[in-house]
Amino acid sequence: MAQRRLLARSKIAPQKRGLITLMAHSILVLHGPNLNLMGQREPQWYGDSSLSALELRLNERAATHGCQLRSVQSNAEHELVDEVQQAPAAGVDFLLLNPAAFTHTSIALRDALLATALPFIEVHLSNVHARDDFRQHSYFSDIASGIITGLGALGYELALDAAVQQLSAGNEH
Repeated sequence: MAQRRLLARSKIAPQKRGLITLMAHSILVLHGPNLNLMGQREPQWYGDSSLSALELRLNERAATHGCQLRSVQSNAEHELVDEVQQAPAAGVDFLLLNPAAFTHTSIALRDALLATALPFIEVHLSNVHARDDFRQHSYFSDIASGIITGLGALGYELALDAAVQQLSAGNEH
């Protein structure tokens, strides 16, 4: 177990046990605009849990999977684009993305995701299909590995589990 915790903190060198090579997967969580207001803004749609509470739960869950996790929230589209573009060089294996309002507007973020070809799961706290018509169009859904919508903060945890499962399945070759 101590070995697993070490792996969650470091991706510098793989550890070998017999014929199996273990290396921590690196997952980047991107939170779009206004998600810094989680727990305060429209709790009927976004819940009453704060972003920091969500990130704490995600970090704990990532540690149980032996994964390295980093979260970034930004209200600025270009900062999220920069994070996506820098992700491959930073060793990121998978993205969890809640583009928030950029879901319906950001061709730039979509293009960055296509350029890096990193797998990602699109996450939404609210059920976007039960809301305004304009919220039902996503520039990301057709290129995502999966979509989780309407499950509140639990959706992020399920997305993390799915990402780990997809990464593990990809390493069984």
